[in-house]
Amino acid sequence: MFDLFRSSQKGKKILLSVVLGVVALSMLLYLIPGAGTPTTGVANDQVVAEIGTEQVTVAQVEVQIRNFTQGRQMSPDVVSAILPQIVEQTITDRALAYEARRLGFEVTDGELANTIRSFGQIGTMSPQQYQMFIEQQQNQTVSQFESNVRLGLLSQDILKIAMEGPFVSPAEVEAEFRKRNDMAKVEYIAFDPAKLADQVKPTEQELKDYFEKNKGFFPSPESRGVQLIIADQVKVGESIQVPEVQIQSYYNSHKDEFRTKERVKARHILVSILNKPADQIPKLKAKAEDLLKQIKAGADFAKLAEQNSDDKSNASKGGDLGWVMRGQMVPEFEKATFALKQGQISDVVTTNYGFHIVQVMEREDAHQRSLDEVKSQILATLKNQTLNDKMQSLADQARAELVKAPQNGQQIAGKLGLLFVNVDKFKAGDTLPELGTDAQVAGAIASMQKGAISQVMQSGEKLVIAEVSSVNPPHVADFAEVQARVAARFEQEKGVQLAAERSAKAAEIAKSNGGDLKAAAKAVGLEVKTSTPFNRTGAVEGLGDARYLGDAFDKPVGTVVGPLNVGTQTVLVKLVDKVSPDLSKMGQERDTIVMQLKKKKSNERADLLRDSVVNYLTQKGKVKIHQDVMDRLQARYRS
Repeated sequence: MFDLFRSSQKGKKILLSVVLGVVALSMLLYLIPGAGTPTTGVANDQVVAEIGTEQVTVAQVEVQIRNFTQGRQMSPDVVSAILPQIVEQTITDRALAYEARRLGFEVTDGELANTIRSFGQIGTMSPQQYQMFIEQQQNQTVSQFESNVRLGLLSQDILKIAMEGPFVSPAEVEAEFRKRNDMAKVEYIAFDPAKLADQVKPTEQELKDYFEKNKGFFPSPESRGVQLIIADQVKVGESIQVPEVQIQSYYNSHKDEFRTKERVKARHILVSILNKPADQIPKLKAKAEDLLKQIKAGADFAKLAEQNSDDKSNASKGGDLGWVMRGQMVPEFEKATFALKQGQISDVVTTNYGFHIVQVMEREDAHQRSLDEVKSQILATLKNQTLNDKMQSLADQARAELVKAPQNGQQIAGKLGLLFVNVDKFKAGDTLPELGTDAQVAGAIASMQKGAISQVMQSGEKLVIAEVSSVNPPHVADFAEVQARVAARFEQEKGVQLAAERSAKAAEIAKSNGGDLKAAAKAVGLEVKTSTPFNRTGAVEGLGDARYLGDAFDKPVGTVVGPLNVGTQTVLVKLVDKVSPDLSKMGQERDTIVMQLKKKKSNERADLLRDSVVNYLTQKGKVKIHQDVMDRLQARYRS
């Protein structure tokens, strides 16, 4: 394998392509600072791995972890889990670079400089900015950074040669085309545990016995007794009284708000000229004039509008425009409309839209609306002006009185006209009466101790004060406390058990009777369903993703497969038809298939090369991983 690399060195092409530039840039996030230079004077218990004369130290790994997790929210367990992967990738990159150097590969200073200049913003920086960026953003010296980039290029160089020129044969293209486009049709019996669970009717004694054996599944979490005083916007609003004199005063000072402008209620018929040829305009005008003639002869305006008007926004309503005021219509239409008397019909009116026929149904002159007409509107406005202040005042007063007289929330709420709610055992995730699911209020209650009284809190359009009357620690629940949960879990388990038993029985029957799925289904009280044709990446009607069916595509027609776990169901499947794709259409997909197969082979070659190089250098003693140091480092993050 390595002789091949030597002979290819002479024909070495340009080191970097756009893809390599992206890869190299991404390596900046993963390379361990200092890993590209020999490390001396480090205690053995601080060395994670050795590649030739280079060492990967605990300190370097910790810097790398800080770089990797910067800006991300990661728990210690997650960091502990990804740590071996980061180190393993670094060792692989270093091993590839080591082997590339041993085989005579090199990266010139010019190639290194060109690569670094291709790293986005770095390429436009002054030397001083470049140094500051590397030291502050990458936690490396410039020397370490450039050494790491050089090593990255060496590893990519050797990988690039391994990945070049994979060959894809016509037979492989055809096989892939068939795999992608083969269609299948199946019969199946679905065993749904949820439906089978509905058939389970346990006795109370069975549930008690189950509970005794599985108490650990039914803990009762910490709960709190809570009393709530709630200021509800609607209820407080109803209690606000507004004197007549205040209503009259508001009306007198806001009369301009209650002036109604002149308006008419009208309907029209439009014969549109928009986007019509000029030679058609006379014909369209003649149509409008004919419609006007029919109306004046007694025809139904609304019916003619519905049948002929091109204004589809109101044609179905007989052309009804509703109430309109000046300024809402184009000038020609407005002038003609407001010149009409109630019930009067216009002549044909011409606008940019076309030809209109207008009828005024009602007229209303400009006038001042009376107090009686707007009284309810004024009342709502005045109440809203004082509502928020009133609610806050009542909530503050309720809290102040509750602090002076704890456990008297019901009396205080009653006196102030507020709501009172008592919750015996409030747990995280529960809804609160009158408030529903409110994370802020629930979180505040969860942090309160017995006897504590909250500040006034807002919950939607309500204000609430909470008092914790008791704190109940977590405990093993009594049966009566969790009976509903016990029954649900018992029935769920029984449903799964029944699905497994009945699917196994059906499979045995089907395989013994030559694949007769209908007979098997009848024996277990279910029915057979038949899918529509689907391919390997498609969906099976009633089941979901076709990939659940595993290798059913590769079986002969008539084969019974399963039982299989498909999502939440267990299914027994019979392949009833297979349709091969039309090979004459393969040409349409050939280029895409070839490209994707080449990429797949290239990646496989790269993976094989990585494994081979690391294994080879490990056997030669050039790669050493100190697992005890790794274990201690992982344990430190877990703790």
